[in-house]
Parts: sequence; structure tokens; C-alpha cells
Amino acid sequence: MALADQTFGFYIPTVSLMGLGSSKEAGEQVKQLGARKALLVTDKGIAASGMAERIKQQVEEADVEVVIFDGAEPNPTDKNVHDGLTVYRDNSCDSIISLGGGSAHDCAKGIGMVATNECHIRDLEGVNQSSRPMPPFIAINTTAGTASEMTRFCIITNTDTKVKMAIVDWRCTPNIAINDPLLMVGKPAALTAATGMDALTHAIEAYVSTIATPITDACALKAIELIAQWLRPAVANGNNLEARDKMAYAEYLAGMAFNNASLGYVHAMAHQLGGFYNLPHGVCNAILLPVVCEFNTIANPKRYADIAVAMGANIEGLNDVDAAAKGVQTIRQLSRDIGIPAGLTELDVKEVDLPVMAENAMKDACMLTNPRIATLNNVIDMFKAAM
Repeated sequence: MALADQTFGFYIPTVSLMGLGSSKEAGEQVKQLGARKALLVTDKGIAASGMAERIKQQVEEADVEVVIFDGAEPNPTDKNVHDGLTVYRDNSCDSIISLGGGSAHDCAKGIGMVATNECHIRDLEGVNQSSRPMPPFIAINTTAGTASEMTRFCIITNTDTKVKMAIVDWRCTPNIAINDPLLMVGKPAALTAATGMDALTHAIEAYVSTIATPITDACALKAIELIAQWLRPAVANGNNLEARDKMAYAEYLAGMAFNNASLGYVHAMAHQLGGFYNLPHGVCNAILLPVVCEFNTIANPKRYADIAVAMGANIEGLNDVDAAAKGVQTIRQLSRDIGIPAGLTELDVKEVDLPVMAENAMKDACMLTNPRIATLNNVIDMFKAAM
């Protein structure tokens, strides 16, 4: 296709609030959206911590009623979505607040999309399958990783097939996104590591995407720089406010990048591991990332050399291919430093399951923008290399 025939969109929430204490504005923001009764979607851990109740009180001080649904599970399922829909309808809610990481945000997106489109969540799999906008929606983030608080992506597991459905729809972009580092303080080191590597994967896959633009490039490279500098300190000390703040910006920038440039084989493959084994998405991404980078390098070595520089690697005197290899080494070193498992075998992934997961990965929408075309055997081989 000639360059003149290509059109690129850019999707982002209407309002994004960043910085220490920004979550205190949630009530006023929800009220400005015209909400009267909001469904707050979260998980049981956040509900048990008291954070959901604190946000509920803040919102209710703005004269907006809140009903809490804490049924968002890791790798949220179609059942989670429809359970939440029942609570939404039974309580006559007119708006949605999500509180948590990607699981809560994706579950909330699913609830909102089904509420207005009056369908099953499975009917919305694919690109822009909805016909009606979501209810007013505000996403309050508690992890620096998925960027689901600001994207048009919604990933829901089909409980019959155990496959993660990719719903890519501009209508599920939150109206307002809030990233308050104070809500991220004290998160476990393993969670911080996994979500941080998820953000790094977003940035890298967006930078080498076949539909990358100068806007997404700028976001992706800055995200990579910030993660390379600040993820280790955030993992080392969960109370390091500067590291938490910088990682919040990094994951948001990475979200800006992939929300518009899309992703690649790392996510297509990680989705299968999450759906099949219910494994942590960020950990799967982290293990697969260097393997897929090595496979992709020949498609655009200059881009991978740029990534090496952003990661802080010294590539002086190296050609692009060797510089790219140095960048992959740097990614692997970061994973080791922050305690990411060395391979999929440590997660009890079985080699016998690789062919079916590879077949499903080939159908994943994220495959479409990967810089190098893979065969089924290529995908199986990458899975094996990550074992």
C-alpha cells in the first residue's frame, strides 16, 4: 500500500490525571460525567485491603452512589463480566469505575460494553464490533503495567475454549484515567516486576510494529528509557515514591504507544498461556520477549538497535544486528535482576500443549502488526525456546 493510502488513528482518554494524590479527584470526575450511581469494579484483594471502600467514600462525598463488585479475577473471564453485569443492572447503575490493574479494568470494560450493546461479551471479540458507547467510565489504576486504564483493548477469557478473546474497540476507552502512585505503594515485588515487564513489552512491540508512527515511536522509546532506569528501584523498594511515579508515567507512555500501534507475537503467545494455564500475563510476556525479539530482529535490525540504546546498552562500534543482540541481552539481564522466572518450565507449562497454543496464537489479532511473518512451526519453536 502506498504511504498516501494509509490512515492512522490515535486513541486516548478524554482526561488523564497523573501524580501523587490524583485519585482524590475521582469523585468530582465521576460527578462531572453525569453519574448518579456507579458500579465500582475491582478484585477481592483490593476490596479486602480497604482501598475500594476508601474510593467508594470519596466518590459518595461527591453525591454519587457506589456499589462495589469485587468479582474481577486475574485473567478475567466471560463469567466475571456477566456476573458484574447482573450487579450493574440489579442496582440500576448508570456509570462504571474500575479500580485495580488490567484485570479490573478489562472486566469493567466488558461489563460496560455488554450493558449498552445488550449482547454476550463473546459477540464483541475482534475490532470495533460494538455499535453503542459504554456508560460513563473512569479507570483508577493501581499497577504500573497493563495500561488498560487508558487503552481501547479489552482481554477476556472464554471459559469454554480457554482462549483469551481480544476486544479492540475505541468505544471501550475510558473517559477518564487516573494514575496515582500512592495507590501503587507497597505492591509486592513480584507483581511490580511482572507488571513492569508487561509495560516494557508494550513499548517494544509498539516500536517495531508495522503500523508505528512518529507519535507512537516517541512514546515507546521514552517508556523504554524510564523502565530501564526505574523498574529495578521500584522492585527493590515498593515504597520508593519516585520510582513508583516514574513507572506510572512509563506504563502510560507504553500504553499510548501500543494503543495506537498495536502489538506483536509476544502478546499473541502470552494470551494463550494466560487463557490455557491462567498464568500471570506480565510474567509470560517477560519470558517470551527476548525470544520473540531474536526472531524479529532480521525484519528491522535498526529498530532493535534503537531499543538497545533506550535500554542503556553500550553499542559503540557495533552494527545494527549486533547492537540488537546486545539489547536482547540487556532485556534478559533486567528480567534476571528483578526475579522473573527463567523459562516457561518453571510455570509448569507442558511441551505437549505448545502446538494447540501456537495454533490459537496464529489467530490472535496481535499477530497482524508483528514485523516478521511467522509460520506455525516458527511459533512452536519460539514457545520451545522460552521453555
